Amino acid sequence: MSGPRDGVCAVAVMAKAPRPGRVKTRLVPPLSAEQATQLNAAFLRDITANIVRAGASVPVAPYVAYAPSGAEDGFDGMLAPGTALVLADGEIPMPAGIDGIGRSLLHATTALLDRGHGAVCLVNSDSPTLPTAFLVAAARALAGPEAVRRVVLGPAEDGGYYLIGAARAHAALFRDIPWSTRDVTASTLARAAEAGLEVVVLPEWYDIDDRASLARLARALASASGAASGSQAGEMVLPFPAPATIACLARLDPAHLLADGTA
Repeated sequence: MSGPRDGVCAVAVMAKAPRPGRVKTRLVPPLSAEQATQLNAAFLRDITANIVRAGASVPVAPYVAYAPSGAEDGFDGMLAPGTALVLADGEIPMPAGIDGIGRSLLHATTALLDRGHGAVCLVNSDSPTLPTAFLVAAARALAGPEAVRRVVLGPAEDGGYYLIGAARAHAALFRDIPWSTRDVTASTLARAAEAGLEVVVLPEWYDIDDRASLARLARALASASGAASGSQAGEMVLPFPAPATIACLARLDPAHLLADGTA
């Protein structure tokens, strides 16, 4: 992207380079490692396309915040046109108490603000049907000078979050968080309160990170894109149609994916 960026919110997908055995490992089984990698690539295509769609309503710049260093070529031809890359492997100096994915989240936030963006939203790579309206609402909440003490959080049904956004790099949001537990959102809200930050909470959505949620996704996409799944400002909110994910699932085994299982 060229030109001034201070009024533009960077929206970045947190992603590993798609390699078998390195991505979507909790979906193996029911998928093979290669199938999980293909599905991960489809998710990235849809999520970056979703960010581009949000740009029709609010000034945003699409990114993938990736790891590891040197993996840039792994995303070739995979992302929506106009999506840029930014390294976010967490291998930079960090305040005490920031570990795990928190290092990458703070790295991505800092790197994108350093590029001149007025705000940053980081989204996961597990929600290809996330309603575009949620991305638009997040970017709008972070516009204007009053947003410097504001955080936007999109809670996931499993206790984590699908989006976190801010107009400043608030390291406190990532300190001493019990990552990969049901307490991530609650702990993040507590850190925001301790730091005196206002929090805008988006509607809840779900991640696809195990067999049950994959079956849920397959059913939703098979039934006319899942119908309306929530409301915002009194209006029905539709899931993103996720065409790349639909095409990928069609190449797999829908009957197998839809089978009940807890693996």
